[in-house]
Amino acid sequence: MKFLERQSTVAPSGFSRWLVPPAAIAVHMCIGEVYGFSVFNVPLTRVIGITQAVKGQDWTIPEIGWVYSIALFMLGMSAAVFGKWVERNGPRLTMVVSMACFCGGLLVSALAVSVHSLPLLYLGYGVLGGVGLGLGYIAPVSTLMKWFPDRPGMATGMAIMGFGGGAMIGSPLGVQLMERFRSTTSVGVAGAFVAMAVLYALSMSFGAWLVRVPPPGWKPDGWEPAAQIKPRITRAQVTVDVAWKTPQFWLLWAVLCLNVTAGIGILGQASLMCQDLFGVSALIGSGFAGLLSLFNMGGRFLWSSVSDYIGRRAVYSVFFFVGAALYTAIPVAAHSGHQPLFVAITAAIISMYGGGFATVPAYLRDLFGTHQVGAIHGRLITAWSLAAVIGPSLINYISTARKEAGIPKPEAYDTTMYLMAGLLILGSVANLLIRPVDSRHHLQSSNTI
Repeated sequence: MKFLERQSTVAPSGFSRWLVPPAAIAVHMCIGEVYGFSVFNVPLTRVIGITQAVKGQDWTIPEIGWVYSIALFMLGMSAAVFGKWVERNGPRLTMVVSMACFCGGLLVSALAVSVHSLPLLYLGYGVLGGVGLGLGYIAPVSTLMKWFPDRPGMATGMAIMGFGGGAMIGSPLGVQLMERFRSTTSVGVAGAFVAMAVLYALSMSFGAWLVRVPPPGWKPDGWEPAAQIKPRITRAQVTVDVAWKTPQFWLLWAVLCLNVTAGIGILGQASLMCQDLFGVSALIGSGFAGLLSLFNMGGRFLWSSVSDYIGRRAVYSVFFFVGAALYTAIPVAAHSGHQPLFVAITAAIISMYGGGFATVPAYLRDLFGTHQVGAIHGRLITAWSLAAVIGPSLINYISTARKEAGIPKPEAYDTTMYLMAGLLILGSVANLLIRPVDSRHHLQSSNTI
């Protein structure tokens, strides 16, 4: 269809670039529902038993945890594989394909729950939905950086804060829909997945209709590239096939991987973790997951905007050093039963976790230019793919094993919290080693940002 072609999305004269952030958020708020998946964990372990899990027949928490990990793994892999395709075909077609994959994955997941097939659930929510996540994630980011060359950190924050806020809507929505569809023979998850697929398809279609790309040579009124040059910000361009062979790419890959590993496990098990540590209800647990989503979203915009002023490396140094200290404080808050302190600590951690996601595209832009930054970003977030497996697995398997060994629930998460702090210290080392890209990797014909 001509409507979906990149040429049809070129903005006409007089188009306001401030219409693009709502288009990005309309997509990211939907696919960001993955962060609220934890509200489905316990119900999915009772599909057969309904009121309680039937051992040997119902799925276990570690088995369900792989749904979340597979989805985020596929996010990174699909973004890496289709990054060039996204740049070539534009955001509108990409958003439509993302909608078809993500919402189609929810429908397949509903079928999987109905027939109680774990492989089908992995395929639907994990593989198909994960491809939708990857495509829907990178297209708005790349587009917004082209519209806001004067404020790249703020631009990526606007795009990615919607993804971080997905659980703020998705968590309570999932709980309410499960209540609506629950019966004596169903936990309500299948019906919830179908309803969410319909609602999200409408929102993502709106985003695809609204989005535009700037015409060739466009720049904001009064903005000159030379005025934006700062230390560690290149005026050159590096192609994706060259960028991923540089040490800067892999150091930043390690930075992202370690930052994500430390935060993603908490997000994936936020609801259950809150219930285990403080004995609260599932509804309160879902509220906690939604609250973390709010800080995840706010942190993406706040920290990425701050990075425009103090630099990307300085912001990541805050994430790593302050974050490590906060992780070591979580067991103290849990053992004392001090819920407000626990909430404050985890909220701060998740704000920096989200800020890391929003800042990394601008970090890439500083190092490699804007020429193929969307495709480079797609390859970089394979770090997210690995972190999506490591982070939740550490939380799920270690905490489950410790609880089964008879360790009190408030102490079951201690080991992983200290381990996460150690990972952040490693990340700080990689961050401090990043230097400007050697000029031999630059495109010789390009000398602008």
